[in-house]
Amino acid sequence: MSTIVFIDSRGEKIPKAAQEAVSYASKMAGGPVTAVTFGAAQGLESLGAQGAAKVIVARGLTAVDGQQLTRLVCDVATKEGATSIVCVHDATGKAVAPRVAARLKAGHVAGAIALPEGSRFTRNVFSGKARAFVEVTSPIKVISLMPNSIAITKGEGTANVEEYSGDVGTARINVKEVRKAGSGIPLPEAEIVVSAGRGMKGPEHWGPVEELANLLHGATACSRPVADMHWRPHHEHVGQTGVAIRPNCYIAIGISGAIQHLAGVNQSKVIAVINNDPEAPFFKAADYGIVGDAFEVLPKLIEAAKKLNAER
Repeated sequence: MSTIVFIDSRGEKIPKAAQEAVSYASKMAGGPVTAVTFGAAQGLESLGAQGAAKVIVARGLTAVDGQQLTRLVCDVATKEGATSIVCVHDATGKAVAPRVAARLKAGHVAGAIALPEGSRFTRNVFSGKARAFVEVTSPIKVISLMPNSIAITKGEGTANVEEYSGDVGTARINVKEVRKAGSGIPLPEAEIVVSAGRGMKGPEHWGPVEELANLLHGATACSRPVADMHWRPHHEHVGQTGVAIRPNCYIAIGISGAIQHLAGVNQSKVIAVINNDPEAPFFKAADYGIVGDAFEVLPKLIEAAKKLNAER
């Protein structure tokens, strides 16, 4: 009986969420696991530090074709005799994990946030406002892990990388163009996110927001109205209709905190809010809050961040 972990490695480097998933799978299995992936990322052998003994990679697959990837995972799971299959709870994992569970007649836990206690898993429900405990009794189980739920294992070791030689069928998706969201830290991987809304009064005032994010080694984000008005690119839009994030710290500047925005950020470990309206809904969800003008508060935060960096 073994555990395999499916990850997406199409980028230039192995995503943080993928390293978390391998760490989670290894801890759950109590030993080495087999990783199965696709794409052109290099350095896959480094996943040995997170607990992967072997990495099976399908280099010929470059698009997220749910049916092809399902065949890939199921084929490897059958050959490895896997009883546990771990995925990342991202767009790729959501396209594959339910299909794999259906094909293997396995129990499926979507969005686990902690290691299991026996056969019981914990996941968030109602946009993170409550937790559910899921008991899996099937012989095979499929678990998708919510990003930024556990720490990455920093061990030693090197995984053996093998090329996948099976047949996953003909692709039904034809990728005509790839547009990168931009440089910097991808929002789902950022541990600190500095976000701003209409309170910044215009795109020309975004310099201090970007400066603070850079000083904190974080990423920038924005509310939906800001993206809709083209003050900031749409890939920075966080919320229910944008990117859902779970950073260690989320700093919201000039954002009122509508429920649609909160649904995409309320699983952040710490939320700090800066707003000149003491009645802003965001303060009810915040761990820390400053009632004040963003144009007066931001320069002070920037100076504090510079001082902190100088002392390190």
